[in-house]
Amino acid sequence: MNRTAPASRSLRTTLQRGLQRIEHVFDTAFGMPANPWRHLGALAFYLFWIVVATGAYLYAAFDTSVAGAYASVQRITDGAWPLSGFARTLHRYASDAFAVVVLLHLAREWLNGHARGFRWFSWVSGVPLLWLAYASGLGGYWLVWDRLAQFSLVATTEWLDALPLFGEPLARNFITGASVSNRLFSLLIFLHIGIPLALLLGMWIHVQRISAPRTQPPRELGIGLAFALILLAVARPATSDVPADPLRVPAQIAIDWFYQAIHPLFYATSGTTLWLLAGAATLALAALPWLGAGGRRNAAMRRGAAARVDLANCNGCGRCFADCPYAAVTLEPRSDGRALPREAVVDPDLCAACGICAGACPSSTPFRAGDTLRAGIDLPGRPITAVRDELERGLAALRGKAKVVVFGCECAADAAALRASDTSIVPLACAAQLPPSFVEYALRGGADGVLIAGCRDGDCAYRFGTHWTAARIAGAREPHLRATVPRERVHTAHCGPFDGDALRTELARLRRALHALPAAPLAALKRKERIHE
Repeated sequence: MNRTAPASRSLRTTLQRGLQRIEHVFDTAFGMPANPWRHLGALAFYLFWIVVATGAYLYAAFDTSVAGAYASVQRITDGAWPLSGFARTLHRYASDAFAVVVLLHLAREWLNGHARGFRWFSWVSGVPLLWLAYASGLGGYWLVWDRLAQFSLVATTEWLDALPLFGEPLARNFITGASVSNRLFSLLIFLHIGIPLALLLGMWIHVQRISAPRTQPPRELGIGLAFALILLAVARPATSDVPADPLRVPAQIAIDWFYQAIHPLFYATSGTTLWLLAGAATLALAALPWLGAGGRRNAAMRRGAAARVDLANCNGCGRCFADCPYAAVTLEPRSDGRALPREAVVDPDLCAACGICAGACPSSTPFRAGDTLRAGIDLPGRPITAVRDELERGLAALRGKAKVVVFGCECAADAAALRASDTSIVPLACAAQLPPSFVEYALRGGADGVLIAGCRDGDCAYRFGTHWTAARIAGAREPHLRATVPRERVHTAHCGPFDGDALRTELARLRRALHALPAAPLAALKRKERIHE
């Protein structure tokens, strides 16, 4: 019996629960919209630009010769240019913060199941960025040309010498003063500028398969992070070690563990061993999208059949195109001869099968006549007509004084556990699969209240589902919930996959509010009043 997979799933679930608890603490401190854990990718972009801006400022005062590099860094540190010492420190700490944020982003995306299926491209394209980010940060230490730079450069070149690629040992270039020339130092400068440019290109590729990528954090979070870096830079300015001396081997070095931890590992093992470990780790990361995944959210996000367009019901309005979080929907010239300019086209390789497009389609209203509801764009595995049928069955079975229909996202808390005689559950691939007209339909059909359960704000399994749902209910995004629908009977709950108790609390809060209200005004209207096609 194979116990490895269950053990792996158990560990992953434990880590997911731990991460959720940490995020809840930060929710309390920062609020869900500004929680830094929910914006790690955007923070990485933000820190990258801080590093680039401060690096460009420092380069203007930097002497690119071997003889003058260390002295120019000392002048920069002493404030030769306005705030140059502060800029150097900010450059250093922003680089370290970038490394930490990238690693946290990697771990969080893996725990949340964001490596598999339709997300494979974003994950795989992010793996080389780890090496580029590491090389960029490591190379920055060499330009200071102090004792730490010498140690790091020699250790790195000795590691490279373990590869059978070079005719002569690279480390030989740094063991005598005469071998360290301006030409060689110019190469180091070129690498420190060129590698970040390659990193920026890779970051651009990394976000190409998602629409409206979040490359900037919320304003209050960005200001807060900048303020924290400034305080750190003022409290603990960056300094240099003693100048590099190729004729002396440093006895003791205080390394930067964010970027230079690999050097002690190299000397504790061997160059070949370290290359094998690095290669195996890189291949394992790249292969994660095709390895097993556990956890309720991960299982819910396993992609079903891609959305399909029914041209007979598609008018080319573009709402599905605007709301698709993964750029899987495009608008193309009409192909069926109808007097309409455009039609929606789905790329099945990009489609997440989240159903957000079906929730955006104006033809997805349950009030349309006919036993089968055909939408302009829909999920074959869970079509909108099946959602209506399940809703109608649930409405017919409701009993009690405060009858509630819960539309529950399968990636959020388990809404099925709430099912009772007075509570009907309608599962959705994503909360945004729900067309707002279904809320009115439920209230007209006898429900006293509607609860929409989705992912936590800023943590939607499909990026924009929670946001689009809130905007549609508030009337700020099409299709919107009609103004005649009483909002006091419509609640939303933002709950993570392990927030079952929180979802139960939200349902109890809605039911208490319903008990205080008069009879539902829409329940007296006939549900069978549908719009004839």
